[in-house]
This record gives sequence, C-alpha cells and structure tokens, in this order.
Amino acid sequence: MPTADQAVRPTGWSPVTAGRTQLLGIAQVALSASPWTGLLFLAALFADDWRIGVLGVLGTAASTGTAALLRTDHDDRIRQGLEGYCGCLVGIALSVRFGASWRVGLLTVVAAAVCSVLTAAAVRFLGRFGLPVLTAPYCLVASVMAIALPAAAAAPATPAAASTTTGLSATDLGLAFCNNIGQVFFLDTWYAGLILLAGLLVGSWRAGIAAACASALAILTARVMDLPVDQLREGLYGYNAVLVAVALAVTFLPPTPWTAGCAALAAVASVPFTTAWAAFAQPSGGSPYTWPFVVTTWLFLAAAPAMDRPGMPYEKAK
Repeated sequence: MPTADQAVRPTGWSPVTAGRTQLLGIAQVALSASPWTGLLFLAALFADDWRIGVLGVLGTAASTGTAALLRTDHDDRIRQGLEGYCGCLVGIALSVRFGASWRVGLLTVVAAAVCSVLTAAAVRFLGRFGLPVLTAPYCLVASVMAIALPAAAAAPATPAAASTTTGLSATDLGLAFCNNIGQVFFLDTWYAGLILLAGLLVGSWRAGIAAACASALAILTARVMDLPVDQLREGLYGYNAVLVAVALAVTFLPPTPWTAGCAALAAVASVPFTTAWAAFAQPSGGSPYTWPFVVTTWLFLAAAPAMDRPGMPYEKAK
C-alpha cells in the first residue's frame, strides 16, 4: 500500500504544476515568485528571438529536472522555481554567445544540470552566512564556458572600452531605459524590456518601481562617468543595477526608507562595478554576466546587520 507521500506526489506533479514550476523558474531570474510574471517573461524571450526562448525553457527544465532527480529533500525550492532560474540564464547565455544549434542544446542541458549541482553546494555554504545564492551558479558556469569554448560570430554582450561619448537623445534615453531591463535576459529590443517590466509589475508593483528607478539611476550614473553612449543605449551598464534594486528594496530587506536609500546606493555602485568587471573579463572573451549584481547584493546584505538594520531571514533567500 503506498504511503501518504507517494500518494500525494503524482497529484502534486501534475502537468499543470510542472508548467507552473517552469514559469516560476523563469520568473525567479528577477526574484519574482509569480507564475504570471514568468509567463510575461517567457513572452518577452520569444518576442525578442524564438531561439532564445527555446533555449531558456530548455535550460530551466534541465536544471529543475536535475534538482528533482538528485535533491528530493528540496521539493519546496523546486516548486518555487528556485532550482530553474540559473539554468534558464545559462541557456540564454549560450544561445547568445554560440548561436542556436543542436550542439548548443546539448551544452545547455549539461550546463544547466551543473548549475543545479552548484546551487546545492551554494545553498549549504552561503546558508552559514545568511546569504542568498542569487545567480552565482549561472555566472560561474557561463564564465567557464565562455573561456573554455571558442565563440561564434555572435559574442556576448560586453561593455566596450572604446566607443562614442556623444550626447543622448530622447530616443537613446528611452532605449537605454528599456534595454537596462531587457539585458537581464540578454534581450536588446525595447519592446522586450517593456514586457519584462510589465511582468515585474504584475508580480509586485514595488519590484516594477524599483526596476524602473534603478534603470533611470544607472543611466544617470553612466552619464556622470561619461561612459560610451552606444553601450549605455544597449543597456549594458544598467541590468545589474535593476537586479540589485529588486533584491535589496523588495526581496531581501524590509520596505523602509532606509532600504530604498540602500538599494539606490547599491544600484549606483553596480555601474562602475559592471564596467570594471567587463574590462577584467574582456581579454579572455568573457562577460560580466550578473557577477556585479551577485557581489554587490552580497556586500550590502552582509553590511545590513552591522548597521543595525533587520534583513530578511535566509529561509526566504534565493
């Protein structure tokens, strides 16, 4: 006779639940726990390039599936999409860097599976310090793949050292604002960025506002730093700021004026950090990916207790 757990599992993992978990895995890229957000994010991926959408879905499924096979004691994390978002990003990163082919599909499955294993290790290690995993497993896997494998014609998005520094037009400002959000998923079309922003607003109006404000702050910071306008317009300096603001102002710290100021400062700091990381990674053909977001968020979360401000418990961290 089956146990209660065995009797529940088939129902719990119905096609509907599996689809919802897949959408949550995509939504968690921007720290959202809404399947509607995931649905809009998925629409943005396919609106930009259907091949990016396919490999993003494949990566999410491979990472989630690996976790389900190897880590049955983390069923809650799997159902919340916390085991899928790194696989989603690594699939998109490989698509952008190497193009879409069956070989890239196989690489995506393997890389996403490795992301799941690294996530398990990161949860145990970082949990001792009360820090979230964020996108660190994806960044590590994508960085290794970028250095180890020859790039195709389509190289990853990386801020260039030399470019025009002429003024920004109103059109440039609008494109930069949208692309700062779109580049979280390597998307470089303004409408994809707007769809992503709509997805954030559906999941949490605070997250949407935080993302919009961070995008504007990143543009201002890049102009003060006199960074190349064409790279700014493509959103290559602002996507880390968007993620940092959502993490600190909405996800991991309580919503207070102090938190808002902390998130704004972190968003500003992430811009020069992104530029420096790009300069460091460029000789090896790599990219900053979301390393600036990961490290900046860790630093500010680690500093929060020292400033006598309560942070969110690790149990709710990603």
